[in-house]
Amino acid sequence: MRRALTLVLTGLIAASAFTTPALAQRRGGGDDARRQEEEASKKRKRDQEWNQPSAPLPQMRNAGPCPFVKVLYDASRYTEFKDDREAAANVVWTGEIQSLSAGCAYKDDEPIKVQVEMLVALGKGPMATGNGKTYRYWVAVTTRNQSVLAKEYFDLPVTFDAGSDRAMLRETISGIVIPRASMETSGANFEVLIGFDVTPQMAAFNRDGKRFRVTAGAPQAAAGAPAPQ
Repeated sequence: MRRALTLVLTGLIAASAFTTPALAQRRGGGDDARRQEEEASKKRKRDQEWNQPSAPLPQMRNAGPCPFVKVLYDASRYTEFKDDREAAANVVWTGEIQSLSAGCAYKDDEPIKVQVEMLVALGKGPMATGNGKTYRYWVAVTTRNQSVLAKEYFDLPVTFDAGSDRAMLRETISGIVIPRASMETSGANFEVLIGFDVTPQMAAFNRDGKRFRVTAGAPQAAAGAPAPQ
């Protein structure tokens, strides 16, 4: 599914002035020769640092590092239990963000445009009723390791095929635009975080490393056998 997102980043231009000493690119003053020498040195450094294999989204081109795109661990999985009782037999719905691919594009003083492709595995547990479920997830833009600049929530509806208790969806997220204070503001100063909309109990379940997965087509466990985790 292709989804166009436009995060509301009003006021972000001022916030995007934040730069870290290691990542900020500063132009020194002085005469033209010195400036040209500095630019040539920066270009050589960029060529060394960014000489990496093609990104998963090759249609996007960028003049600097992209924002870090990752899943927040506490919200990477969705596990709903009937009556909040943690047991495999009480699972209602499950979900897991399995992988992300991302690319970005920006040059000069243009804003950073980010595109993300997300692979999501969804499951229907023994306590689920019906074949449809609308999951909810969020996308947030932050300054790296600091404050949240913008966050929005989105619905992810799924209909499970008859007789099936799992589904795989590929979600393409485009339209994430991050304004920059100036051309010296690097994309590496920002992060794009993604996660399910989970309850505090679900977040604690994920944080503790617990998991229950739907075992489609697997034989029933023998009496007294431990529940799969």
